[in-house]
Amino acid sequence: MEWFNVGRIVNTHGIRGEVRVLSTTDFEDIRFAPGSKLAVFKKDEKRPIWVTVQSTRRHKNFILLTFEGLDNINLVEPFKEGLLKVTMDQLAEDELEENEYYHFEIMDCEVFSEEGELIGVVSDILETGANDVWEIKSKGGKKHYIPYIEDVVKEIDVEEKKIVIHLMEGLLS
Repeated sequence: MEWFNVGRIVNTHGIRGEVRVLSTTDFEDIRFAPGSKLAVFKKDEKRPIWVTVQSTRRHKNFILLTFEGLDNINLVEPFKEGLLKVTMDQLAEDELEENEYYHFEIMDCEVFSEEGELIGVVSDILETGANDVWEIKSKGGKKHYIPYIEDVVKEIDVEEKKIVIHLMEGLLS
């Protein structure tokens, strides 16, 4: 089964079973909504414990969650430093807008110019706030940084793992 990280439990909060979570998802309102099912992977363990979100609230830079049936600090203490994950099936339920993709769909895609020249492979995605920037690693190991904007990215085929970009002047320098 393929798992996707949506958060990390950094600590407990109070004595009523609340946990402090650092989110790693763009879909916090879906992932952490009451009734959502999450898999908790305790530190250094490979088998998940399924939990259902009972309540959620934001506190500073964290999301505070409680889980159904776990209303005591002693029950959630073992989750500290654990990861919250979802399955591929749960991702399929999300409604992505047109021209929106999961990072895992873009990673390792081959990037070509409009003329058909292979530029490299997407090796990292940097979130800048305004738009994502894709790190493209060429065969020779050189790194190029491509903004994910309409003027540059012309075609994305996640099935074929192929991206076509418009080479604006100075983009690969």
